[in-house]
Amino acid sequence: MRTPRQAARILVIAPDGAVFLFRYDDDEIGPHWTTPGGGLDAGETPEAGARRELREETGWTDLEPGPLLFTWTHDYRRGDVPVRQFEHVFVTRTARREPTGDLTAAHAEDGILRWRWWPLAELPACPEKLLPPQLPDLVAAVLRAAPRVPDPMDLGYVPLR
Repeated sequence: MRTPRQAARILVIAPDGAVFLFRYDDDEIGPHWTTPGGGLDAGETPEAGARRELREETGWTDLEPGPLLFTWTHDYRRGDVPVRQFEHVFVTRTARREPTGDLTAAHAEDGILRWRWWPLAELPACPEKLLPPQLPDLVAAVLRAAPRVPDPMDLGYVPLR
């Protein structure tokens, strides 16, 4: 039996189409890149959780979650606990910039090893996993639909292995 966990993330896109991602490396999934975000606190909405996580992980306080882009579900382990995570992923836009403030402790606690702005053209050739794996196609869909965002998609269950 897996413990259900609600989470929210924000896909941050620059005017040139680059996306802001964090790199992680863990025993279960291995090296991978994904958007800022994480688990919701009790009673927190996905929008509020995405905003909080973005602030905690980047120091950016001026960005709001935009429209919901997609939802997806995946399994992993938090320590010894098997988890089934349900994620809401929102879109926001900003100029390329660096995270602000001293985020060393927050990144160490979350397992964030580094960050990078990834141009869309480089995402499909990323030598490490992207989460979700459909990320290049999702970013391309947002860029094609600009200035609006495509209708929200449900990717369903996505195995990480």
